[in-house]
Amino acid sequence: MRSSNTDLNTEVCENAMVLNAYPIGVLSVIDNVNGADEGWSRMEPSVGLEFDTADDAREFYSQYAERVGFKIRIGQLYRSRTDGSVSSRRFVCSKEGFQLNSRTGCSAYIRVQKRDSGKWVLDQMKKDHNHEFDSAGENSLPTAKQRNHSAKKSSVNVSHRPKIKSFADGGSCPSGVINFKRLRSSAGEGECIPEPYAGLEFNSANEAYQFYQAYAEKTGFRVRIGQLFRSKNDGSVTSRRFVCSKEGFQHPSRVGCGAFMRIKRKEFGSWIVDRLQKDHNHDLESQMGANKKTFATSKKFIEDVSGGLDSVDLAEINNGSIIKISQENNIGSAWYRVLFEYFQTRQSEDTGFFHSVEVDNGRCMSVFWADGRSRFSCSQFGDAIIFDTSYRKTNYLIPFATFVGINHHRHPVLLGCALVANESKESFTWLFNTWIRAMFGCHPKTIIADQDKAIQQAIARIFPRTHHRFSMWQIRAKERENLRSMSNQFVFEYNKCIYQSQSIAQFSTMWTALIEKYGQRDNIWLKEMYEKRESWVPLYLRRSFFAGIPIGKSIESFFGATLTAQTPLREFLSRYTQGLERRREEERKEDFNTWNLQAFLQTKEPIEEQCRRLYTRNMFKIFQNELLQSFDYLVTKTNEEATIVRYLVRKCGNEDEKHVVTFSALNVSCSCQMFEFEGMLCGHILKVFNLMNVKEIPSQYILHRWTRNAEYGVLRDTESGFSAQELKALMVWSLRETASKYVESGTGSLEKHKLAYEIMREGGNKLCWQR
Repeated sequence: MRSSNTDLNTEVCENAMVLNAYPIGVLSVIDNVNGADEGWSRMEPSVGLEFDTADDAREFYSQYAERVGFKIRIGQLYRSRTDGSVSSRRFVCSKEGFQLNSRTGCSAYIRVQKRDSGKWVLDQMKKDHNHEFDSAGENSLPTAKQRNHSAKKSSVNVSHRPKIKSFADGGSCPSGVINFKRLRSSAGEGECIPEPYAGLEFNSANEAYQFYQAYAEKTGFRVRIGQLFRSKNDGSVTSRRFVCSKEGFQHPSRVGCGAFMRIKRKEFGSWIVDRLQKDHNHDLESQMGANKKTFATSKKFIEDVSGGLDSVDLAEINNGSIIKISQENNIGSAWYRVLFEYFQTRQSEDTGFFHSVEVDNGRCMSVFWADGRSRFSCSQFGDAIIFDTSYRKTNYLIPFATFVGINHHRHPVLLGCALVANESKESFTWLFNTWIRAMFGCHPKTIIADQDKAIQQAIARIFPRTHHRFSMWQIRAKERENLRSMSNQFVFEYNKCIYQSQSIAQFSTMWTALIEKYGQRDNIWLKEMYEKRESWVPLYLRRSFFAGIPIGKSIESFFGATLTAQTPLREFLSRYTQGLERRREEERKEDFNTWNLQAFLQTKEPIEEQCRRLYTRNMFKIFQNELLQSFDYLVTKTNEEATIVRYLVRKCGNEDEKHVVTFSALNVSCSCQMFEFEGMLCGHILKVFNLMNVKEIPSQYILHRWTRNAEYGVLRDTESGFSAQELKALMVWSLRETASKYVESGTGSLEKHKLAYEIMREGGNKLCWQR
């Protein structure tokens, strides 16, 4: 996720630059064991160089620039979607870009990335400049006095020490934009801090926060950091909310105050106040003497503890003291009241309705719920699921998550919903455990979920045998970020390696050749992606059952546009109910079409008639397409050992498309792995069946989940640990849905009504006899 060239520690405004300076002697670096002026003052930037902090990397590049004869600026930062912390940073030549006449579009830079160990590693760089250098030491960024350095194996290790911030003067900001450094200075001289108003602009989110803090101090209340809102395109922060400390009801001291100021990021990186509520529902303090230290304290907290305003690791600031909260909760108290009322209503209507709340130190945290229909659907379609967190940030900063399966029509089906208090390993671990409990112990074969570290850890712990596949939109975003500096030829060969490899051996060979050819052996991102190849490379994914969920494109969210990032609390449940009903109505229509409309046969093959009789309409169309394609294939026997025969199947006129089919009396498989991935036989196998005069598909290759009776047929695996109450809820839903189909069909005409009535009466007589 990209930020503007302005971050919370440093900002450039015309010719004025705010710098982090260090007092002499505070940050000293030990002499090198070999002595003689070694260390940062003589080191060249190189890929693999390690630093304790991002500030150390900036300081190192600043000293290098001073020695060479250029200036640096802080470039883009990228944040983790898990916790909002900064995951990588870019430091660029001051002449990068063309925003000012003095800039020449210089492309020199270094990028450092944060590793799991906490170290920052230089993983990308470019040394070449397109302009002349200044004399060494001239016009360079101010740095601490002489520093020495101790290095081991290309690692720069600097101990963490408190940093003292100071601000450089000079230069004016664009007209109409608040320069908070001058504002604070003038306020200290007795001038009034202006009232906030819609349209007020700031250079950074930090300046807006400091302004609102100062206004609160003058007015007589305290401020807390409220919700943040992210872009659905790249996950970057688009707006922020700062609220009165008495907002909400989570603490006895809070009274639900509605005063707040919301800022929105503009196109060129500045921030503007777009929403504002000044009225408080409590008495204001006349003197805020106890809060005079809050400003400096909160700034230190924001920069040094939370990693910047864009982090969602919050702490409460009270009278200048930082109170760490044991576990952050992004769910406002109003949500619990509304949800619990909804849960009570649903439970009175649906005996199978399930909900659970995570509790931490007596506080309500994450919430999970699933109705009886979702729980029954999971018993049929819980083998491949999507854990979708694309609705992460609603208007109340609540990550809304859905568990989605694929039904027998190959349409999405809801398997549960959750509001996640915070995006941590603990929250996701609780959520997955709760889902298993609600779904009668179901462990999916595969799961599609984001690449976030917290989600990966929770899946590995709760679903140890489940194949975790990364969300494609995240993969695409990472590729755009990391491949944009590569040549077009590299990108072409990269895509060929990923998407055209036919075997694991071929993929490994092509990958190794690609890395060596373009000198990317030290590229950290490529190393990590290769280590995680089984979670995103199509060749590895096709070995597992994903119910045919496409690999090469992003998956549409279950609720689509019904629920968006701006859906307010008062509309959430109504929109949720409407979206769910719309999806289930689509499913009912497909069920009706499957039972009442018959697909046309395209061949005279008995195998086609068999599948039309068994599959749903949508699945039969997929099978029929494979059957028709099989007539364009040529088959050659390549090997025969005892009862095992191998065939080479290739397409007429296309020598590049060929696959190996292995056939025996017990099973059949194809190198394209369509059956393993989708649960449907491919045209290559159907061609071999035709050659071997197989007239009917063996039962093990007709998956029950794709058949007409998949959803509301007789319950299977009822001995798998269901309690009496859980089993009864499943039976209720199975019988209720089956009966509803008699009602729908029986009301079509008087004749159908008589037929449906006779069938149900005959069934009732049998039940009475059995009883």
